[in-house]
Amino acid sequence: MTMLTIFLLACVTFGTRYLFLEGQLPVRLGPNLKRLLSFSGPAVLSAIAVPILFVHDQRLDIAVNNVYLWGGAVAVIAAHKTANVYWTIGLGMLTFLLASYGFS
Repeated sequence: MTMLTIFLLACVTFGTRYLFLEGQLPVRLGPNLKRLLSFSGPAVLSAIAVPILFVHDQRLDIAVNNVYLWGGAVAVIAAHKTANVYWTIGLGMLTFLLASYGFS
């Protein structure tokens, strides 16, 4: 059953990407749908990142010694100030490592 699910999900993923990336197919998105899809990236990123930053041991963790929160906060500030993916990742990871070393 698991292999069937993985295969079907792979087919759906390939099919949707092929429809929109193949230039010779007559499938085009309207401007409203394009605008709506522009929100999917931040929504997925938020859905992945928020539990990692705020939930530990099945409960909300907003303590000062939450190293994930420190790294995430610095990464958000770096993303806003620099608009550079490499600086954002680097500063976020460096802060996480320094906070892990400092709080342990």
